[in-house]
Amino acid sequence: MTNHYQILIVGGGNAGLATAAQLLRKNSNLKIGIIDPASKHYYQPAWTLVGAGIFDIAKTERNQADFIPKNTTWIKEAVTEFKPNENALITNAGKQYSYDYLIVCPGIQLDWAKVKGLKENLGTNNVSCNYDFKSAPYTWEMIKNFKGGTAVFTNPTTPIKCGGAPHKIMYLAVDYWRKQGILDKCNVHYLSGASVIFGVKEYAATLTEVVKKGNIKVHFGVNVNEIDGANKTVYYLEKNAEGVEERKEMKFDICHAVPPQSAPDFIKASPLADAASPFGYVEVNKNTLQHTRFANVFSLGDSTNAPCSKTGAAIRKQVPVVVANLLAVMVSQTATAQYDGYSACPIPTAYGKLMLAEFDYTNTPKMTFPINQAKPNWAMWLLKTKVLPWLYWNKILSGKA
Repeated sequence: MTNHYQILIVGGGNAGLATAAQLLRKNSNLKIGIIDPASKHYYQPAWTLVGAGIFDIAKTERNQADFIPKNTTWIKEAVTEFKPNENALITNAGKQYSYDYLIVCPGIQLDWAKVKGLKENLGTNNVSCNYDFKSAPYTWEMIKNFKGGTAVFTNPTTPIKCGGAPHKIMYLAVDYWRKQGILDKCNVHYLSGASVIFGVKEYAATLTEVVKKGNIKVHFGVNVNEIDGANKTVYYLEKNAEGVEERKEMKFDICHAVPPQSAPDFIKASPLADAASPFGYVEVNKNTLQHTRFANVFSLGDSTNAPCSKTGAAIRKQVPVVVANLLAVMVSQTATAQYDGYSACPIPTAYGKLMLAEFDYTNTPKMTFPINQAKPNWAMWLLKTKVLPWLYWNKILSGKA
């Protein structure tokens, strides 16, 4: 195996595979290497549906080998160090690979350890997290077996992939308990590190009504930092009237907790990282997705510092921008394709009803369909549960959508 590639792509997830596929559709002669150690590929957007009891977890997992584009080389290793000044990187196999152009898209890192006790309690003591493949089915076990009491749902203070996921499962749980006739016995709390329920006011108005209808107690600006599963207690920091953080606790009967997230450690420690970002994301021009200091480096997906929501929908709009701009740079032209921050967040508000929130960098709604997407409806539910999973496996990863 040669150690030099015309284009090296770090990350074999949605962003990496779709980018490789679209590049090859433009120029089948490109010599592309894809670095990713994972043997399995996951459709993570369905894990909320798994946690709600309406999607088979096995259908979210497939073999990575089946989706690596033909005419690329899969390097089944993990990056440990970037050397952008030398156009090279090091892997966990101790090998050095060099490149003419680099695309960085390894996704985001789940910082489980920043919430003491969370990882240890996953899947037991009525503690779960839909961000974990093994735990998502346990979320459904908790919800369907709940007969009343205190249910706690947490959202961290950091940016996360699929920003709506921490409260999507809460709305579905509340709807389920309502249909079971036990909602009046349920004391539901949402402990969120955010300052609002949603960042776009048109969609936030809808969710505020859902929260009100479900009698959900919302706590904004709190930082959950410990979960004691054995004693069914969640601990969090909350500022008092003087602005001083105080440690508080809340007892629970079930708890769905989401960990803080950040760029993978090997990015944080590299010259590619944005020094101004506390999360260590790759520093890019938010419109061209070209690195601001290394012209032959591009980045997209959840690991960039672009101030957009970290979703698969954002990646779908970023891929053609990176492809166009990289191909331009390769022939000494200027990168002119622009990404406007588009993202989409499908938020189920009840079983059979979903609000498709679409917006850009300015938090302006960008609705695709000729309906008011701020109103949850059945058609968008079908899009989320049936159409998007099929599109992902059959069109998006192969660069056709």
